[in-house]
Amino acid sequence: MLSNSSILVTGGTGSFGHAFVPMTLARYNPRKLIILSRDEMKQWEMAKLFNGDERVRFFIGDVRDRERLYRAFRGVDYVVHAAATKIVPTAEYNPFECVKTNVNGAMNVIDAAIDCGVKRVVALSTDKASSPINLYGATKLASDKLFVASNSYGGEHGTRFSVVRYGNVMGSRGSVIPFFRSIRDRGVLPITDARMTRFMITLEQGVELVWHALDDMEGGEIYVRKIPSMNITDIARVIAPDARHEIVGIRPGEKLHEQMIGPEDAPHTYEYADHFKILPAIHDWSTSPGRIKDGRKVPEGFIYASDTNPEWMDPQVLADWIRDNAAKIGAL
Repeated sequence: MLSNSSILVTGGTGSFGHAFVPMTLARYNPRKLIILSRDEMKQWEMAKLFNGDERVRFFIGDVRDRERLYRAFRGVDYVVHAAATKIVPTAEYNPFECVKTNVNGAMNVIDAAIDCGVKRVVALSTDKASSPINLYGATKLASDKLFVASNSYGGEHGTRFSVVRYGNVMGSRGSVIPFFRSIRDRGVLPITDARMTRFMITLEQGVELVWHALDDMEGGEIYVRKIPSMNITDIARVIAPDARHEIVGIRPGEKLHEQMIGPEDAPHTYEYADHFKILPAIHDWSTSPGRIKDGRKVPEGFIYASDTNPEWMDPQVLADWIRDNAAKIGAL
């Protein structure tokens, strides 16, 4: 489907884009892959990685700028919306700016995609959008709702929208693995709460989920990949086996456990071999055979959370992953 197509990634110079671009170029050989972002320095650095590849294009722009998106989306077949203000404390202290990017930006992407005849759009979401307790999560929940409902306005081109949802990516900038690695020589690691658990997903798995959504979607689905959990203290022991743990308390807006599917979504959620699919509650889309396909409805009250997850990552698996990916941990 993506072969010989034109693909655009908003926020494409971030961690996701650095994985999505080379993986998609190698697997699908698109005609054109456009990275749209507002940071010219990140674009300049990323462009050096693809020097001479005429398929890769860079476009300075901001999802807040509706007119710029209209120019960028002309002739584009598929859009992956990865741009977001996503650091929880940043959003708490700059709420207006977070709303402008995550909510207003989502509306701009939707309008531009419909009016420019984009075929399919996949928006990246977060575990924090499920039962949100911070502004970032609330804005991403609003964004998810916008992308789901926008399938009612697909227009004559039949533009379709869906969402993929996953938690913190292993080794990404600002996440716990590079943070612990940066201070492990001090002999003390700060632990927010010894009970804390987190989902563990790689960038490659995130990209594969987006590919699947683009291929599978009818419109309005939220895709959640099945991934393992780990306890925060186990992560700390893998990175610094001899370090002492200092309990510092949970930060404002932080959850003890991650949740990607809440009980309110259970009546519309279906399970598949390696993922879940939350179908839209609006219209009759949650009973649509084209959306359900071969899915099995989850039990009433079902919750997909990191503490009750049946799959757990063995510490040795994490140690092996860190060894194999040491050069890029925290770099993107």
